Amino acid sequence: MIISTSIFFFLIYISLYLYTVQEEHHFYKTTYNQYDKEVKSLFTLNSKTPTATIVDVTYWDELVLFTQTKDEKWYDKYILREFQSYEADYIGVYGLDQKLINKTASSKIKSLDFISKGMMSVLYKSKLKKFFIKIPEGIVEVFGATIHPSSDPKKNKTKPSGYFFMARLLDESFLNTLGNISSSKVYLASDDYEITNEDDFVIVGLDLKDWKNEVVVKLLFKRPFNLNYTNTKEILFIVVLVSLINIFVYVYCTKRWVYNPLKLIKSILETGNASSINSLKRSDGEFGYIGNLFEENSNQRKQLEIAKQKAEESDTLKSSFLANLSHEIRTPMNAIMGFSDLLHDTNIEEEERLEYLKIIKNSGGSLVSIIEDLIEMSKIDAKQIMPNYKGLDIEKCITELYDSIKVTIPKDKEIQFYILENPDKLQNNILTDETKLKQIIVNLITNALKFTDRGFVAFGYSINKEKEVLEFKIEDSGVGISENYLKVIFDRFRRIEGDGSIELSGLGLGLSITKAYVKMLGGEIKVSSTTGLGSIFSFTIPLKFDQTVKVIKPKKVKSFYRNYDNEIILIAEDDTINFLLLKKIIESKNHTVLRAKNGQEAVSICTENPNISLVFMDIKMPVLDGYQAYEKIKVIKPELPVIAQTAYSSFEDKEKMIQFGFMDCITKPLDKEKVFELLDTVFMESINKF
Repeated sequence: MIISTSIFFFLIYISLYLYTVQEEHHFYKTTYNQYDKEVKSLFTLNSKTPTATIVDVTYWDELVLFTQTKDEKWYDKYILREFQSYEADYIGVYGLDQKLINKTASSKIKSLDFISKGMMSVLYKSKLKKFFIKIPEGIVEVFGATIHPSSDPKKNKTKPSGYFFMARLLDESFLNTLGNISSSKVYLASDDYEITNEDDFVIVGLDLKDWKNEVVVKLLFKRPFNLNYTNTKEILFIVVLVSLINIFVYVYCTKRWVYNPLKLIKSILETGNASSINSLKRSDGEFGYIGNLFEENSNQRKQLEIAKQKAEESDTLKSSFLANLSHEIRTPMNAIMGFSDLLHDTNIEEEERLEYLKIIKNSGGSLVSIIEDLIEMSKIDAKQIMPNYKGLDIEKCITELYDSIKVTIPKDKEIQFYILENPDKLQNNILTDETKLKQIIVNLITNALKFTDRGFVAFGYSINKEKEVLEFKIEDSGVGISENYLKVIFDRFRRIEGDGSIELSGLGLGLSITKAYVKMLGGEIKVSSTTGLGSIFSFTIPLKFDQTVKVIKPKKVKSFYRNYDNEIILIAEDDTINFLLLKKIIESKNHTVLRAKNGQEAVSICTENPNISLVFMDIKMPVLDGYQAYEKIKVIKPELPVIAQTAYSSFEDKEKMIQFGFMDCITKPLDKEKVFELLDTVFMESINKF
C-alpha cells in the first residue's frame, strides 16, 4: 500500500506539474479574452451617451428651421449656451450644401473645420456614423447624424435638412478616465504598432477607424498580470515530500479512526441502515456525534419534505393570485375612472350623465365580481372550492353580454359585432355557474376585440345533442395566431409577440384563467387560427337542465299600516366614507342616524339611548370588533335587530354571521336597494309584533 501510495503521489505530482503549465497558458488566454471583452464593452458604453445625445438632437424641428434661417441668436441660445451639457469639445452644424453654418469648440480644439465633404456624402445615406480623425491637436472621436423633423424619429420619411457633428478629443484626461474605470494604463499607438505579449502584463488594442474604415490609430489598454506559477511548482515538490513522510504515520490511524467510520457513513448514505447508525454512534470523537445527527436527520427528513412542499404550494398560489388580480381588475377600473372623469364636464346632457353613471355602477359590480372570482380561482388551485351551479337562461345571458360589450368597443375600430344565429334555441334554463360562464365569454370576446382592428367579431352557441354539451364559439377577423403560439397560448404569463401585437400589453393571464374556468365547469376549450385571417375560439360545457321547481314568492307589500319614518338607527362604522354612504342612503328614507366609531362606542350608545330601532354593525372595528360588540348589546337589548355589514363576501363568512345571531348581513360595496329592502323587512317585522 505504501509503494502504491508513493507511486500514486508521484503520478499526481507529474499530473499537477503538467496541469500547472497548461493552466498557466490557459489562464493567460482566458484573462486576455475576458480583458478584451471588457475593454470593448467599456469603449462601446463610453460612446453610448454621445450617440444618444446626437440622435435626440437631430430630429428637432427648430434645428431643421435653423439650417434654413441660419439664425445666430437661436444657435447661441439653444446650442452655444448648452454646449457644456453635450459633454463634447466640438459641435458643428452644416447645411445640406455641405457648408458650415455655425460651430462651437472648447479651448482644446483650435482647428476650424476638419469635417470632409466626402464624409457628409456617406452620412447622407447612413443617417448616423461614428469615426475618428487625426487633427493637429490629436485624435478626435466624431459623432455625425443627419437632421430631420421630430415627426420622423426613424429618419426614413424625410430627406435630411443638414448635418450635425459632435466631437471629443482623446486627450490625456480622456485616457486617464478610461484607465481609472478599467484599472489599466491607456495610451495611443500608431496604426502599424504590433502588440507583443509581456509576462507581467495583459495588453489589448482597439483599432480606431476613420469614416473610410481605415485605421487611424490604435488605443492600447495595459493591465498588470501578476499570476506567478513558479511558486506553485516549488510548493508541489514540498507537498510531495511531506506527503511521503506522513503517509506511513497516517496509514494505521486512518484505518482505525477514519476508514471504518467512513465505511459506516457510506452504508448509511446508501441504505439508511439503522444498525450502521448505531455502530457509528458508538465511535469516538466527532463520528459518534455524526451518528447522532444521522439519527435525527432520518427522523426529520420526511417532515422537512412535507413542509417544503407546502411552502412551495403556498408561494405558488400567492404569486398566481396576485398576478391574476392585477390583470383582471384593470378593465372595470378603466371604465370607472374614465367615466368618472367625464362626469366632471358640466356640459354633458342628462341622458349621457345617466348612461355614464350606469356604466360606472356596472363596472363597479364587475370589479367586485372579478375579485371574488379570482379569490375563488386561488381556492380552486388549492382544491378548496367547487363551482356554484344555478339555473341560467342562456338566451338572456347572451343578449346581456352583447349589450354590455357593444358599448365598450372603441369607435376608431371598424368592427361589426354581432351574435351568431342559432335556429335550435334552448327554451329551458341550464344548470351552470353563471359568473364563470360569463367571464369565459367576456375574456374571449375581449381578446378578439383586442387583436382585431377592422372586420368582425361574433359569438354564439349551438347544441350538440349527441355529446350532450353546449358548444360556444367566438370568431374574429383579426391578426390571427401563428402555429408556434397555438401550442402555448393557454399557458400562464404567455402573450403573442410580433409585428401585429407589438403595441398590445397585458400579463398574459386572460386565456389561462379562461381555460381554468372551462375545466372547472367540466368542459374543454380549443382554438384554430390562420395568420392574417382571424381566429376561432370554441369551448363546451355539459348540457344539464335546471330541474329546480321555482317557488313563486309573494311580493312584499311595502306600504305599512303605520308611518315608520324618523326611526333612530345606529351605524357602527370606523371608516368615514363608508359611514357617509350608508348615512345618506338611510336618511333618504327620513330616518335619524347615529354613529359609533368603534365597537365600545356602539355598546355605550345602545345603553344610553333606548329609542334605537336598528343597528348596522361593521364586523372589523377597533377596541371591540363587531362580534364582541354584538354580544354585549344582546345582553342589554336582546330584541334589538342588528345587521352585519362587512367586506367579507364569501358564502362561509355570511353563514358564520347568521349563525352568530345577526339578523342579516350586507356586503361592501353597499347596494342601495338591498339596504332599503332590509329597512322594510326590519320595520315590517316590528309592525307585525304589535
